Amino acid sequence: MNVSEIEPQAVDTPITRSALFIVATLKPGSDNRDSVRSLCGDIAALVRSVGKRVPAGNLSCVMGFGASVWEALFGAPRPASLHPFREIGSGGRVAVATPGDILLHIRAEHMDLCFELASQIMTRLGSAVTVVDEVQGFRYFDMRSIIGFVDGTENPSGRELGKFTLVGDEDAPFAGGSYVLVQKYLHDMAGWNGLSTTEQEHIIGRTKLSDIELDASVKPSCSHSSLTTLEKDGQEVKILRDNMPFGRPGAGEFGTYFIGYARSPEPIEEMLENMFIGRPPGNYDRLLDYSRAVTGGLFFVPSATFLESCAQ
Repeated sequence: MNVSEIEPQAVDTPITRSALFIVATLKPGSDNRDSVRSLCGDIAALVRSVGKRVPAGNLSCVMGFGASVWEALFGAPRPASLHPFREIGSGGRVAVATPGDILLHIRAEHMDLCFELASQIMTRLGSAVTVVDEVQGFRYFDMRSIIGFVDGTENPSGRELGKFTLVGDEDAPFAGGSYVLVQKYLHDMAGWNGLSTTEQEHIIGRTKLSDIELDASVKPSCSHSSLTTLEKDGQEVKILRDNMPFGRPGAGEFGTYFIGYARSPEPIEEMLENMFIGRPPGNYDRLLDYSRAVTGGLFFVPSATFLESCAQ
């Protein structure tokens, strides 16, 4: 099939007001594998059926699969750069790896749409999977994270979007797919709010109110912005972030669900190395003094065309 005829999944859906992130593990057995493959073939129809009830709701769903189940579900080969999530860091500053075979990233303007689609999907999967993490995300004011700074400012757009997020001829059997890395971060809001705005801005590398990048003469090399900016051959390498705040104020839980899409996992892994180990080592991201990663997983998002073929 010509690459131009391949339909990607809805990776490029604009950030919505609500999102639901579900990570599950696959139970052993051929019947369970058949249930997942059957859902793959029907997921687009489920999205259409639920979304048609609220056309302006912008409902979408992206499905991703981990390295440990790829060949059991789809056979060999698997995507060239798909591997288990690699833990990065040491001591109290670690990007942890946690169980996860299947990722569902459901987005819509209203949580009821996300809830309904997730309910339909889980009914189809039945006892084939075990949900190990489920997070309801929400858009916070003017695209801000829970710590008060605008999130995703440097996301690629337009022609850049596919260039940085979609696999091409370098792995032709999986063209139109994407790699996605997810992490759930919990924040020490009391500690963070105890900082001055200037201190927070130097940790992030941007102004808090206007979201302008700090001048190089004042921006610390250990700022979040500095350490997550990558260059290759003189050009910036970007990923697509669709992060969402979440929390339970009554329980004192405040967090950010990080989700990054890319053409290869390498740039996201390099960003994590810069953050958790440092560039150079020891010059780590000071945001991690107030944020702790409690989950981590790497998945491959095959094209919508690939998923539809699972039903044949």
